[in-house]
Amino acid sequence: MDILAGLAAWLLDPAHWTGTNGVPARVGEHVFFSVVAIGAAAAIALPAGLAIGHTRRGEIVATAVAGLGRAVPSYALLILFVPLFGLGFASALPALILLGIPPMLVNAVAGIREVDPEIVEAGRGMGMTEVAVLRDVELPAALPAIVAGVRTAAVAVVATATLAALVAGGGLGRYIVDGFALRQDDRILAGAVLVAILALLTERGLSAVERVFERRGGRPTEDVFGPMAPPAPFIS
Repeated sequence: MDILAGLAAWLLDPAHWTGTNGVPARVGEHVFFSVVAIGAAAAIALPAGLAIGHTRRGEIVATAVAGLGRAVPSYALLILFVPLFGLGFASALPALILLGIPPMLVNAVAGIREVDPEIVEAGRGMGMTEVAVLRDVELPAALPAIVAGVRTAAVAVVATATLAALVAGGGLGRYIVDGFALRQDDRILAGAVLVAILALLTERGLSAVERVFERRGGRPTEDVFGPMAPPAPFIS
């Protein structure tokens, strides 16, 4: 109870909601870090995933990337990039990007692969180019799976962006790192709770977007990293 009382007192203290170390400023930093990382990961993973799913080439690479991304700890990547980019967000950004790529890549490939082959062949029979088939036939049907991959990646990045504070970055992780340094349990708990709330809001928001595409596409949600995963033929 003392811990919860301390958490409430910390959150209700007006001093913690103003200035560069205030909650709004730290949330803004955390969201900025996460959006940049997710955007960069999407720019890499989605085009590659769509191309692999459409051409059926490079599936082994997609499987290897997915496995490697899930096996290598984010903290190890963070430490690896510090000697290359120095302290600050510049070291955390590559690690967050690499964390976000696997779920988006695999879900994009799986989503395209799961499109009914007869519909794809019908499009080709109508004289559509391969680009048109991908854009107008496969992509609309695969959007629920693609958004599911973005959701999985976004939640992971938002949660892991907390580690940026370990290399002199900002964000909500600053409260946790400073709390350990100052031995202030209320500050540590406040940082953890704020990160959890932000991750939950991210998950709920993207889940709503996912459901919109699911209803439009008339197919179940696909997330190869979650409990509702569809069979992915290229993953053994």
